[in-house]
Amino acid sequence: MKRIALVSPRYGMEVTSGPARYARQLAERLVKRYEVDVLTTKAVDDATWRNWYVRDAENIRGVTVRRFPVEHERALNFESYSKTYLEECQADKRSMGVEKIWLEKHGPYAPGCIEYIRRHKQDYDVILFAGCMHYLTVAGMAEASEKSILIPLLEGDSPYLQFLIFEQLFTMPRGFVFLTDEERMFVRKRFKTQGIPCEVMGTGVNVPDQVDPAAFCHKYNIRSRYIVYVGRIDEEKDCPMLFHYFSEYQRRNPRSGIKLVLMGREECRVPEHEDIRSLGYVSEQDKFNGVAGAEVLVIPSQQENLPDALLTAMAMGVPVLVNGACETLRDHCIRSNAGLYYQNFFEFEGALNVLLGRTDVYNAMSQNALNYVMGNYEWDIIVERFVSLFGKALS
Repeated sequence: MKRIALVSPRYGMEVTSGPARYARQLAERLVKRYEVDVLTTKAVDDATWRNWYVRDAENIRGVTVRRFPVEHERALNFESYSKTYLEECQADKRSMGVEKIWLEKHGPYAPGCIEYIRRHKQDYDVILFAGCMHYLTVAGMAEASEKSILIPLLEGDSPYLQFLIFEQLFTMPRGFVFLTDEERMFVRKRFKTQGIPCEVMGTGVNVPDQVDPAAFCHKYNIRSRYIVYVGRIDEEKDCPMLFHYFSEYQRRNPRSGIKLVLMGREECRVPEHEDIRSLGYVSEQDKFNGVAGAEVLVIPSQQENLPDALLTAMAMGVPVLVNGACETLRDHCIRSNAGLYYQNFFEFEGALNVLLGRTDVYNAMSQNALNYVMGNYEWDIIVERFVSLFGKALS
């Protein structure tokens, strides 16, 4: 049996963000074929990288998790430091030394993890690095590029990608795993990756065998039809625009009888509105129950590469309504014919009216959603693609 290391800045049942959840789900599938170690930090919060976990090692669902302490939290002056250096980049004054300081300020700065990779890389046949824009991947891949596979997890372009450290990083791995074809084309165009094997795999979908929408509605006292948003509630996800669009929709369609239910950590103000309910953080089971009972899942973000909520909804036959400015989300709707997208309020209103008012269209999209996930996002299929890439990249 091959032995695999998966490097991820955060890992654990308590971490529910898209990239961290993807890393956990991937490890739990690969462990059925390989011996898997996860190399991660003791942080649970990526805003500060403050140490939270106590144990140095534990077993989670068959996966050995090795945790390393973060030596210092994200620097308080990180934003100002970044802004100053980005201005220097615009003046063509890039510096590898300055960028290494930036990387340590960004974090999670866990040099113990890098030392472990340096000393034990020969113990592993493959080292997977999940996410590209953090300290563990940049510093870790420099120690073990000869057996590395990079999963960038990019959410669109970023000004930081012009840094020298990332130009260098994308030439180092023996293979790439991309979640979307858009991500693959972006990386191929932006960096010198010609000749490096890659696969576009997406992410598998995990849905419990039993979901109970009625229990969700009873628990949270929801007595009407609702559309649902799942994820971090903040400006980066374009949530304020969603609130504005929904409020305007309700003003123009006062008899809709629809609510907007939010599930996720609040990082921006949620307006006080009788038809908007913010539930905060909910359990995984409540999340599945809530999505299963929704009429529609809405995703307002303009930048998404890991649409876990979208695929979860489709796996339960729930159509989606997404921001058409996000190419990844728009293409999922087009390929699946299981959702609609909007570019402005009037398209949002029209699409929502179709989904809520046209039973024939809704039922067809619901079935299309199920077929799309079953045909493209089963974990068994994705694991086989990993096996194939390991053979091509590391033979």
